[in-house]
Amino acid sequence: MAVEPSNDAQFLQNINQGKVVVKFFADWCGSCKLFAPKFKRLSADERFKGILFVEVNAEQNPEARKQAGVNTLPYFAVYKDGKLVDGLSSSKEEAVVELIQKIV
Repeated sequence: MAVEPSNDAQFLQNINQGKVVVKFFADWCGSCKLFAPKFKRLSADERFKGILFVEVNAEQNPEARKQAGVNTLPYFAVYKDGKLVDGLSSSKEEAVVELIQKIV
């Protein structure tokens, strides 16, 4: 499954689509850029079939950032049926996998 871009206008619609993992990033964030191919690979992982992978530019979308409680980048949040389950700031793939498994 591909990673879908989102913004403040689409964010609530995205997170209400069942199981969703969101990556918050900024263009200037080196760790965010390094994690981008890992996030794309995770979106295609069979373990996470049926989960929507979304990315949001945290600087351009303050409402989405506020809703998820983002304070450090990259930041990952998992939602189930529109409700925030958990979130974390990490550059480690293993930590993000553990986070995603909370909504499998």
